Amino acid sequence: MFTSSKKETRPYTSGKPTNPMSEQKKLWDSVLGSVELLVSKANFNTWFKDTFILKNDDGVVYIAVPNAFVRDWLFNKYHKCILKSLRDYGGDIRSVEYVITRPEQKKEIDVPQKKQELGELPLQEAVINKDDNLNPRYVFESFVVGPFNELAHAAAQAVIKKPGIAYNPLFIYGDTGRGKTHLIQAVGNHLKNHSGQRVIYITSEKFVVDYVNALQSNKINQFKEKYRKYDVFIMDDTQFLSGKEKSQEELFHIFNTLYDNNKQIIFSSDRHPNYIDNLEARLKSRFSAGMIVDISAPDHESRLAILKTKSKSAGVELSPDVIDFVATNIDSNIRELEGTFNSIMMQSQLRGRPLNLIEVKNLIKDSSKPKKALSIKDVVKTVSNYYSIEEESIYEKTRKKEVVKPRQIIMYILRENLSISYPSIGEKLGGRDHTTVIHSCEKIKNDIKIDQKLAQEIEHIKSLIF
Repeated sequence: MFTSSKKETRPYTSGKPTNPMSEQKKLWDSVLGSVELLVSKANFNTWFKDTFILKNDDGVVYIAVPNAFVRDWLFNKYHKCILKSLRDYGGDIRSVEYVITRPEQKKEIDVPQKKQELGELPLQEAVINKDDNLNPRYVFESFVVGPFNELAHAAAQAVIKKPGIAYNPLFIYGDTGRGKTHLIQAVGNHLKNHSGQRVIYITSEKFVVDYVNALQSNKINQFKEKYRKYDVFIMDDTQFLSGKEKSQEELFHIFNTLYDNNKQIIFSSDRHPNYIDNLEARLKSRFSAGMIVDISAPDHESRLAILKTKSKSAGVELSPDVIDFVATNIDSNIRELEGTFNSIMMQSQLRGRPLNLIEVKNLIKDSSKPKKALSIKDVVKTVSNYYSIEEESIYEKTRKKEVVKPRQIIMYILRENLSISYPSIGEKLGGRDHTTVIHSCEKIKNDIKIDQKLAQEIEHIKSLIF
């Protein structure tokens, strides 16, 4: 996360009459000064040129941007930095929205009444609702389903059909940038718009801040009642509750009240609740009472589908070789994939034509992470250590249960994640026939669909390997 180089917080306004436009320019100039110290000159000129504060409406700062690509890039890459700097210099600022407008429109503008070109959203469709914190962009229609998230998506679909009954609570976890926030907010938006239910979406960090503020202002009773009135309670980034005992206690009581009244409860986290340090056992127990499901890394076909969906939504056409190259080389998470797509679109717009494959390669060569060179021995060592068995036993002709399972997992990972051929895997793991390897891979693939514990173990192993 970016941090501002300034340590003191300067007030956004004083008690004296001021020119709002002048104050907004000073505020934004201060933010840009901080950002400029943290990014390259090329990135600063590309993404922050022609941006300015359009208005500050009750703690929501609207940043004017020249097009949809800049809007999406700032949101995906620099949002936390911008928000923190705004709060450092501007005081009580709740959130930031990015509004597409022209540089000469340095004044408050009316809300557009229709969608603009290139898939950009009008202001009223883009603004996060102050009452429930839901982003209207996050809907099921724009959520790409693939093997990596189909179980989580199916669970979310079950929830919207029987809220408070099916999978309550629903706990979705996975590494950053895999679409957790999109999915849980899609549930909230659907129940709000189709069932008229009262929904609240909140991050655990904001929950903690609200609790501390309530303590300081002697409004703890109002805090206790605030979250009990909703039909659907959604908390994002639950891992940040780690070590915050009092906030955990309040969440525990809110959970019980909502659960006892058949209100739907949804959580997300970057890891399984059992692996969140300093999280109360009683909360872990409550989370386990419903459905815990993970979103793994998107496979190649899913990454292709995401890029094609984004391309169609933006009304532009990328060549198949460009899409395949991006999907192959940007494989860490969906957020980075979308950020790369936005960068390509931005450069295409600046040049007035689609980029060719060589230009795309040059564009993303610095952003794509070098792949770690892995050997079969690396995988064998990691899995053997994980299950506390000797590495040599993996290569032996033993059928001991404590060895067979790790060996099958090794075969599965070598095939699914490193794309090593079945015969090569068999040869390297003790000279086994390729049909044995196929059987092992298929068994693990089927088992993880029904054995949640096994699926979690394999995800943990993959995180250690990669």
